[in-house]
Amino acid sequence: MRELEGYAAVVTGGPKNIGRAIAMELAGAGAKVAITALSNMDGANAVVKEIENAGGEAFAIACDVTKEADVARLHDRVAEKFGGLDILVNNAAVRHETPFEEMTFAQWRQITGVILDGAFLTAHALLPLLKASGRGAIVNLGGMSAYTGAKNRVHVLAAKSGLGGFTRGLAHDLAPYAITANLVSPGLIATARGGSSAREPDHHRHHTTLVGRRGDPKEVAAMVRWLAGPSGRYVTGQTIHVNGGGYLPT
Repeated sequence: MRELEGYAAVVTGGPKNIGRAIAMELAGAGAKVAITALSNMDGANAVVKEIENAGGEAFAIACDVTKEADVARLHDRVAEKFGGLDILVNNAAVRHETPFEEMTFAQWRQITGVILDGAFLTAHALLPLLKASGRGAIVNLGGMSAYTGAKNRVHVLAAKSGLGGFTRGLAHDLAPYAITANLVSPGLIATARGGSSAREPDHHRHHTTLVGRRGDPKEVAAMVRWLAGPSGRYVTGQTIHVNGGGYLPT
């Protein structure tokens, strides 16, 4: 199926792992995809090359989602290259671990700035394009630890929890423009880590799944694809957990 033929999408933080999987999945469904990266432009361009080699259309753009000027430039490039926008996936995130007593306000602001402020700024900047679509969809990426709790991640948990309220608010405000807003919450996904996040998070070592394995980024991407496409139009304001039974909401 290529149910997203003629659609255009933006995936923030798309060079690797879940972001890369989402970009590839949307492109595989027929969408044109813009991939943002803060610094890993080599990774973003590699994803673009994969999409193009498979017959799709994509471009990469350097974008700091915490800066209004950058997201304004993203809007202009998407409008220029694609002529419109149907799907926004807010995936950009930073997930450092720091004990609360050692956490500085600057560290708090860095994490909440990327995850929560970044989602606001990007959605706000791209809203005119999404309103014009008539079939717009915003999918925010949360995380299981926002519901289970986790050690040394107060800033991450606060930001990811805030995304839930942000999503429900968007669902109310944007429904008149036929824009859906949902949150996909992955848990215990097998991803490659590097830099300051190379060590496996502490909460990963203390949780298991009912299905007995870690998830694949492609399984998260498949849910994003469904929510963003024509089959997901009656779903909005929801949190969808993709975690193999690692957390069961009540």
